[in-house]
Amino acid sequence: MTKIPKPFLSEMVSFCTFICILDNFCHKLGTSLVCSRWYSQKFRLHDLGVLALSRNHFPEEFPINIQDATFLRILTLSDNKFSGPVPQSLIISPYLRLLNLSRNRFFGPFPVFYHEAQLILKLAYIDFSYNGFLGEVPDSFPEKTRFLALGENKFSGGLLFNLTKLRKLQCLELQDNNLTGELPNFLSQIPTLQVLNLRNNSFQGSIPQSICNLISNLQILDVSNNNLNGEIPKEFHNLVGMINEPPNSPSPITLDGLVMNWKHSKQVISTNKLNMYTLLDLSNNQLSGQIPTSLGALKALKLLNISSNKLSGKIPSSFGGLENIETLDLSHNNLSGSIPPTLTKLQQLTILDVSNNQLRGKIPESGQMGTMVLDLNYFTNNSGFCGIQIRLPCPEDEGFPSRHKHSHTSHGSCGKVCGSDTQLASYSQSESRFS
Repeated sequence: MTKIPKPFLSEMVSFCTFICILDNFCHKLGTSLVCSRWYSQKFRLHDLGVLALSRNHFPEEFPINIQDATFLRILTLSDNKFSGPVPQSLIISPYLRLLNLSRNRFFGPFPVFYHEAQLILKLAYIDFSYNGFLGEVPDSFPEKTRFLALGENKFSGGLLFNLTKLRKLQCLELQDNNLTGELPNFLSQIPTLQVLNLRNNSFQGSIPQSICNLISNLQILDVSNNNLNGEIPKEFHNLVGMINEPPNSPSPITLDGLVMNWKHSKQVISTNKLNMYTLLDLSNNQLSGQIPTSLGALKALKLLNISSNKLSGKIPSSFGGLENIETLDLSHNNLSGSIPPTLTKLQQLTILDVSNNQLRGKIPESGQMGTMVLDLNYFTNNSGFCGIQIRLPCPEDEGFPSRHKHSHTSHGSCGKVCGSDTQLASYSQSESRFS
């Protein structure tokens, strides 16, 4: 449910004659008087300042009389069953600041937000996600837009240059559409961006260095599940928003949460807490080359996911500088060498996935690496690991339980390595016998 903060209510008290905040209320009451009043002309829409009716089961027909609410400041109708085009007259309220029509069935021509129209200069929070809009990404939004959510629609084509006119834009969500082309350099001309979510589209080409150089406030960048190639830019260390811990200053407005891949599962991050999360997700692309050591400078990162690419070389020892990292996913690449001992300094680390690479050697066991609960699947399909965490002895270890002596093996020219993947799998199946 969209929450209306107290400062906004006090600010609008002189305008509001009726505030309707229902959460599945009409569904629970069936065809009640409350629901019928919603469509009634007796509803004093002219003087209404806030209309919040999210998560109900209102039918497909959009109530035309909403456009009579000329003093409307907040309108949120998310999670209903409204369908058809969005009335153009709906967005010209001179006081409208927040418009949330997400999770409905809207389609057809996208409403036009005229930049020159003085009437809509206050509109700053716009959410049309999870609908059925087609065509190119619209670009006629008010210049004071701060939050723009257009994810989970059917937009196609590339991004348009006019988006650079949104000089105060902080959050841009375009995930789960059919967008194509290269990531444009002009994104760097929106220096206020803190969240950029382009996940699950069909972008190709390399990641522009300009994004790293000029969007210094960026805290969340998700370009996973695209067709990006080339190397990871070394310039990521210029992203100050991923280096300095963000201030704990929640947004005054809570919209429907941002869905992110967090700790190997999809989780909803509340929009008023976005500043508490810092993540970089480049997974499921075609990125190649070595992992730049400069990523280790991103001290504020809580999640770094570069899995399912074509990265090679060693895991940088500089990753020991990721002091706030909770999830580090390097799986499904061509990484070689061993896990650097510097990772033992990562006191917040709870998930380390290095599966499906060519790594070998002893897993560091001091610090967090020796205490966190490890999933054996996070180490499978490598050239051979050993260590107390996976209960497979290394040659240099003494006093290891005798039942593991059969685990010693060698891997050709690589020399003696303890713990092949076959042994790792067999141990996972038989561990209960020795507990």
